Amino acid sequence: MNISKEMLYVLMGTGFTFLATAIGASLVFFFKDNMKTSTQKLFLGFAAGVMIAASVWSLLIPAINIVNDRHQSVPFIVGGGFILGALFLMLLDSLIPHLHFVSNETEGIKSSFKRTTLLTFAVTLHNIPEGMAVGIAFVMAVQTPETTPLMGAIALAIGMALQNVPEGAAISLPLKKEGFSNGKAFLYGAGSGFVEPLGGILTVLLAGFITGLMPWILAFAAGAMIYVVVEELIPESNLGEHSNAGTISVMFGFLLMMMLDVMLG
Repeated sequence: MNISKEMLYVLMGTGFTFLATAIGASLVFFFKDNMKTSTQKLFLGFAAGVMIAASVWSLLIPAINIVNDRHQSVPFIVGGGFILGALFLMLLDSLIPHLHFVSNETEGIKSSFKRTTLLTFAVTLHNIPEGMAVGIAFVMAVQTPETTPLMGAIALAIGMALQNVPEGAAISLPLKKEGFSNGKAFLYGAGSGFVEPLGGILTVLLAGFITGLMPWILAFAAGAMIYVVVEELIPESNLGEHSNAGTISVMFGFLLMMMLDVMLG
């Protein structure tokens, strides 16, 4: 197995999604106002739809196909990996102090961190499974001589990048409003996406040492992303006054990611 080639592909893929976060954070240099709550809800719904579709088409279906080709147990491996991914995010969610965009209630271990830091931790938390997802997709692309897995990995990276742009802005703009300099607000916003390359590198190392873990890692990343969607993104996109906007944004994100995967993958 050519680890160096895999590492290069993964760094390119997760570097692209990290760059999208940095582009969103750079909006702090051009806008003064904070992002409206209604706009945040639309972006949260969009991110939820993208992550649901990515979990199914880019992670679970490939995992099921690999397990079937090996004549192994789908419920044990794919189901088990999915549950482990959800439990992993649940553990991080209960330990890491963070605050969601449209909430005033801090989650995780009690801390004296400021609201802006807690918001940054919230985004960083659900960027972990995104980095793992993109990373394992590019690992598969390198291991398979066909072009289909590579195009699927590119589609996944594009989908994650699209929803990372508003995430970066959602961190940097509030920081500016609270008195941070443009440069410092940008660094916080961009830094929230830095865990994506780290998550991608971790998947390369795991897949490099134990090839048989591939379907486990795929399902693990899917379970972690679905946990984020159900626990955070969908509830927050529909908080407050009843509106179809949150639901429509989820469906639009799902449709866009599905079409990207079908057309490219």
